[in-house]
Amino acid sequence: MTLIPHSRPSLGPEELRAVTEVIQSGQITGGPVVAQFERGMAAYIGLHGGVAVSSGTVALELALRALGVGHGDNVILPSYVCSAPWLAVQRVGAQARLVDINPITYNLDPHKVRKARTSRTRAVIVPHMFGLPADLTSLQALEIPLIEDCAHTLGATEQGRAVGSVGTLTVCSFYATKLLCTGEGGMVLSNDEALLERIRALREYDKAPSLNAGAGNSKLTDLQAAIGVAQLNQLGEFLDKRSTLAGLYRDTLPAEMFTLPAVPAGRTHVYYRFVVRLMKGLQSPDEFTDYLSRLAHRGLQCRKPVFRPLHRYLELPDFPCSDEVDESAISLPLHPSLTEDAIRQAAQILQEELR
Repeated sequence: MTLIPHSRPSLGPEELRAVTEVIQSGQITGGPVVAQFERGMAAYIGLHGGVAVSSGTVALELALRALGVGHGDNVILPSYVCSAPWLAVQRVGAQARLVDINPITYNLDPHKVRKARTSRTRAVIVPHMFGLPADLTSLQALEIPLIEDCAHTLGATEQGRAVGSVGTLTVCSFYATKLLCTGEGGMVLSNDEALLERIRALREYDKAPSLNAGAGNSKLTDLQAAIGVAQLNQLGEFLDKRSTLAGLYRDTLPAEMFTLPAVPAGRTHVYYRFVVRLMKGLQSPDEFTDYLSRLAHRGLQCRKPVFRPLHRYLELPDFPCSDEVDESAISLPLHPSLTEDAIRQAAQILQEELR
C-alpha cells in the first residue's frame, strides 16, 4: 500500500547547503542569518521589519504584550482555530472573546466581531485560515488593532494587498509543515518600529539596560534561520505547485459529493490546506470518524482541519457555524512533494469510500 501523507516539509539541497554553511561558520545561535531572514520576510510582505522568535505561539504572545494588552482587556478571536491564539491571550492575562466564523470561508465573520467588541477590546487576532485571507477590508473598518496571523497564508492577497501588510502587527509560524518552515519558529512583523523594539526587548533578557519581568529567551537560531532563508527563496515555486495540485483536486472531485474551497472576489488562495466539506453520506460524528479511518486504512491520510473548536473546550454555546464546519470538513493531502498521480488516487479513494 502506498501512503499518501497529509503533510510533509519540502527540504532539499538548498536547505542542506545553508545549514552546512552556518555550522562551518561557528555562529549557530541567533546572529547574522536571523537578521537576514527577518529582512527577507519583511521585504516579502512589504513591511518595515520583523523580529524572529522561537514559535508562532510566542509571536502571538509578544505581539499582544507589545500592544500593552493585559489584565482587564479582551481580545477577539475565532472559535474555529487551533488553541495557540487563546493560549497567547491567557498568558498576557487578558480575556478571549470568541466569535463564530463565516462557514463558507472558515474565517472570522466581521459582523460578529462588531457585535462582540466592548470598551475593553484591545485587539482582534485574525487567522487567515487554510490559505484564504479573511475579510480584511471589513475588519479594518472596525478600527480595532488587528494582529494578522499568517501561519497559513503567506503569499495570498486581499483586494490587491499582501496578506500580513494590513494589520498593526503580523505573526508567522514556521513549524515543519507550514508553507515556509524552519522546523520550529515564528516571527512578528510590523511597520511600527516602536512596536518591534518592544518585541526585541521581550525576546531576550540578556544585556538589557534594566530588568523586564516580561522578557524571556524566545530567540530563533541561525541554524533555523538558514533553513528559513532557503525556503523563502523557493516560496514562489512551492505556492505554484500547491496551486497546480489544488486545481487538480477541483477537476476531479465532484461538486455533488464535496463542497470545494471558496475564493471570494478580491482574494487569492495559496492552499496551505485543501479543505472540503462532505455533501452526503455521513449523518453522525461516529460515521465521520469511521470515514476518516477507512481512508487511512487505504493509505490516504486526511485530517480534521481544526482538532477541536475553542468553544467546545470551554463548553460555550451558540457557535452554529463552527459546529457545522467541525462536523463536515476534511483536510486533504496537499504539499509540494505530492505528485499529480497521488492527487488523482486520493480523489478516487475519497469518492469510493463515500458510496
